[in-house]
Amino acid sequence: MAISEALQLKKFEKILFKTDIRPLWCPGCGDFATLKAMKAVMYNLQWDPTQTLFVAGIGCSSKMNDALGTYGLHVIHGRAVPAAIGAKLSNYDLNVVAYGGDGDMTGIGGNHLAHACRRNIDMTIIVTNNKTYGLTTGQASPTSDLGYKTKTSPFGVIDKPVNPILNAIASGATFVARTSTSDSKHLAYVLEEAMKHKGTSFIEILQFCITFNRINTPDYYSTRLFDLKELNHNISSKTNALAMADLWGDKIPMGVFYKEDIPDYKEVYPQLKDGSIVKNRVKKPRDVSKIFESLM
Repeated sequence: MAISEALQLKKFEKILFKTDIRPLWCPGCGDFATLKAMKAVMYNLQWDPTQTLFVAGIGCSSKMNDALGTYGLHVIHGRAVPAAIGAKLSNYDLNVVAYGGDGDMTGIGGNHLAHACRRNIDMTIIVTNNKTYGLTTGQASPTSDLGYKTKTSPFGVIDKPVNPILNAIASGATFVARTSTSDSKHLAYVLEEAMKHKGTSFIEILQFCITFNRINTPDYYSTRLFDLKELNHNISSKTNALAMADLWGDKIPMGVFYKEDIPDYKEVYPQLKDGSIVKNRVKKPRDVSKIFESLM
């Protein structure tokens, strides 16, 4: 089949995945690359925009909702993951993506992130990691490197940084990957693989905060990032994945660290096997008076 003929088979056109809104990001921000890749991947996968929900936390990256032609939910700081879980378990047919920055996801929302991974709910979780609180003008985040100087840490960060990849693997995510906004092809590839995965897929996107973070710059990453494919990495080995996830310094791996195909949450939780809430709505009000009486 010719490429032109294949493209004609696409039900949802590219224009459906975008809006006329341009997010207010700093020129050169990595969020622009993520937005572009996200729209392209949704088109390639032919996700129905009317059956797709992006749940955003608080931060620069969370402005992406405005530019996507899908449903969006903007929640309070650190709560994107539990809100996304509620949406997915209420309607299994939804394509659900929860995303936020490193502070939102690994700081305020770190607890939610860990439990979402271990439950293996069929959704994608994205952490855009620029290693700083960019929206609030550059304070240190949980992932900031040692020595990172800010207004609130003028002598440099002394706390050991959180490793999102290591945490996601240890918590039980069944797809864990890292990519970077410096490599658009790799970014789109990882997003697509994650969004096709059945179960909890977790992605860390390394990106630059060109305004505040003067440590983790394009030059910093250009000599350090390498693809795990170069090592013939075994993505089915959790031991290998943990070892690779622990690498950070002169060499920083990116790609798929771990992948496991097992039944997702709704398939193993008895009360969820018969279908989602929207498919099993109560037809008429039930008399719950006896239940209340038994509790008195």
